[in-house]
Amino acid sequence: MFHVSKRDRWMGWALVLAVAVLTGCSSTAVPRHDGSQPFQKIVNPGNAALYTQDQAFDGDAALDAYYSMMRGFGYPIPAVLKTDSLWVCDFMQRDFENLGMGGIFWANVSDQYGTVGTAAYKGDYKDQRYGYLGHEIYLLPGQMLPEHRHIGGVEGHGPKMEAWHIRHGSVQFFGEYEGDGGEKPIEEMPAADRPWGYGEDWFKSKYYADRSAGEMYQLNDPESWHFQRAGPNGAIVSEYATYHNHVEFSKPGMEFASSEAKQ
Repeated sequence: MFHVSKRDRWMGWALVLAVAVLTGCSSTAVPRHDGSQPFQKIVNPGNAALYTQDQAFDGDAALDAYYSMMRGFGYPIPAVLKTDSLWVCDFMQRDFENLGMGGIFWANVSDQYGTVGTAAYKGDYKDQRYGYLGHEIYLLPGQMLPEHRHIGGVEGHGPKMEAWHIRHGSVQFFGEYEGDGGEKPIEEMPAADRPWGYGEDWFKSKYYADRSAGEMYQLNDPESWHFQRAGPNGAIVSEYATYHNHVEFSKPGMEFASSEAKQ
């Protein structure tokens, strides 16, 4: 198979730009990519393609859909994303088309300052715990996480605090409180655009905020209910947060697991 190296691709783009300048072509003649728009169409394959005949969640089909999205955005797919480190989940709802996610924890670290590394640290914080994480979230077009919150855990950490950096695509963030991030009331959204679960007794979120590639959104209220939903091209989101300890879902019976075959 003919292979074009990364260097050759960049040389090709440089040539296109040079020709555009010399010939007086407008910049719109040169293909552009800002992270929100993919290089190729990204498709949510739908539940029919994501569940077997006995209604078990097909994790391999879900992974293939995420890999296709990654390729569509030009997102690197290192070897680790071909291992069990990349997980997919439908939260036992059998509706992965609309509710589910893929993710990988690049780091999720919890320890004590004085006992890590060479245990050479003897400073004032040696007996205290610390925790941090780096997480990537993958969402197909229109797909959302379930509404949830993070509470303090027995490991000695308080509630998880987090911020999200949209790498590709776009996201709507939903939350319980109106902050200073340009939030708007969900009730003002057209009925057809309101999120999965809205109007149910268990649903807690009241506000939403839009973000596109390159932008960030931050959760400022500890233990508050929240979730996110991808835009029409899907989303790849980097999460920066304190240690992930404990999660609760607002919908009764929701689990951090995937649906098995019906008996």
